Amino acid sequence: PSPLPQKCLAGGKAQAKPAAQERSGGPAPLPRHRRVFSDEGGKLSPFLPPEIFQKLQIAEAQSARKELTPLEEASLQNQKLKAAYEARVARLNPSQALQKTSLTLSLQRQMMENLVIAKAREETLQRKMEERRLRLQEAANRRFSSSVALTPEEQEQRALYAAVLEYEQDHDWPRQWKARLKRSPADLSLVSGLFSCLLSFPEHPIAQLLRQLQCAVYARLYPAVSQGTADAAPPGGRRLRASRSLHCMFSVPEHGPAGLRHSLSSTPLADGGPGTPKAESGWPGPAADPQTPRESSFEDLERFLASPESWAPGEPPAGPGQEAALPEQLKGIVRDIHNAIDRLLSLTLLAFEGLNTAAGKDQCLACLEEAFFPPLWAPLLALYRSVHQPREAALARSMERHRHAGPADMGLSSRLFPTAPGCPAYGSAVKDLRLIPLETCPRRKLECIVRALRGICECAEEYCGSRDSRTPASAAIGADDLLPILSYVVLQTGLPQLLSECAALEEFIHEGYLIGEEGYCLTSLQSALSYVESLQ
Repeated sequence: PSPLPQKCLAGGKAQAKPAAQERSGGPAPLPRHRRVFSDEGGKLSPFLPPEIFQKLQIAEAQSARKELTPLEEASLQNQKLKAAYEARVARLNPSQALQKTSLTLSLQRQMMENLVIAKAREETLQRKMEERRLRLQEAANRRFSSSVALTPEEQEQRALYAAVLEYEQDHDWPRQWKARLKRSPADLSLVSGLFSCLLSFPEHPIAQLLRQLQCAVYARLYPAVSQGTADAAPPGGRRLRASRSLHCMFSVPEHGPAGLRHSLSSTPLADGGPGTPKAESGWPGPAADPQTPRESSFEDLERFLASPESWAPGEPPAGPGQEAALPEQLKGIVRDIHNAIDRLLSLTLLAFEGLNTAAGKDQCLACLEEAFFPPLWAPLLALYRSVHQPREAALARSMERHRHAGPADMGLSSRLFPTAPGCPAYGSAVKDLRLIPLETCPRRKLECIVRALRGICECAEEYCGSRDSRTPASAAIGADDLLPILSYVVLQTGLPQLLSECAALEEFIHEGYLIGEEGYCLTSLQSALSYVESLQ
């Protein structure tokens, strides 16, 4: 076994990262709200049903102000004319019937003229929009021209690229960012700035595709994570008190059919794939879950928000083949997530060609993952915990049995103990590992693991240096010492869910990390978890 890479030993003092703050992705609460009551003991799934999740994801896009069509503008004008007519008629005497008839005829004529003019404007607008759509479609066809027939994936990319071109006809900010990327191709900080700007425009095709894919993945996740929780309360769970209930929830309007827009940027995106249920608006419809009534949506939300960190999977239901079905469902969902991120990356590189470099792709992928995973990580981890429930249970028993074990009980040499009395050994590493459940992005979770192992190396150097100043810093700890120390740190965290977190990270972190320092740290943590699980 080789020692931890030297760069693990040379870092500065590890500091506990403050708890991650939730990013507000939805609109501000509206005055209209719905009262929510807990049934004090109902066995509900701790996650939102897919239809509620979908509404929350698209609420921001719906809240954006849209231009009125010519007919809608004419309707507003006619309403004002009618209100003015009624006010004037109310001031007339009964003897002025002739003037009332004249006003009525005048109102009818003006309303009809408004409608005729609006109809003509709308037909002209439709013709121009169709001409522009065909022109931009030809540009997309040239980009994807080939001697062989396009695959369904390439056809979808072509349709999405045409939607991007249509959006850029009406907005200047994409061209400005392309110019900045062209001027400074090596400045990777521009990539994160670009994504922050892009995601602030929910009507952009990439932002629309992101929400569409998130809803499609969640629609597959929800039935899987609900199976194990519909009939079993969370271990160690507690009933909700009225003071902890979520008493209000902003109302989200139904996503009705889109009307005619002055811009083609509202063109519906391509389907999520064959067999994907579609809602009326073009978004993938949520999978029906007969076990969970719609009325429990707000109860689901209040239960999960009350204690998301303490939720743990219950015992699998006793149905035949259930234990074998969950791993297969997990494999399919993992494959869908990889495909979704690949689709987002391909469309982003098509829209912003300046990102199409090795370093640009890596940074772009990191930004996409930070945007894609946060709303999905809690149910995704719940599914991982259901699959790994027997191992987590064994790890939890071992942690409980050895929770008072000291460094010497784990086989640590006395030179690796802190010299100051009452000083907790490797406290910074314990804090870093406890931050892992608070993060919702694989890359940031991996950073917590790397910081923890660096902190172990730094503490070991400090302990050895305080006992013997002649000991070189690089010789303070080797691979044989790392596993016992890390096992002790894992015991101190008291978090059996780290086993499932590491299994998910192994699947979703970038391949390039697996052969570097990050991969070494992740493998070391997995080895320590396995060792603690096997303790007798």
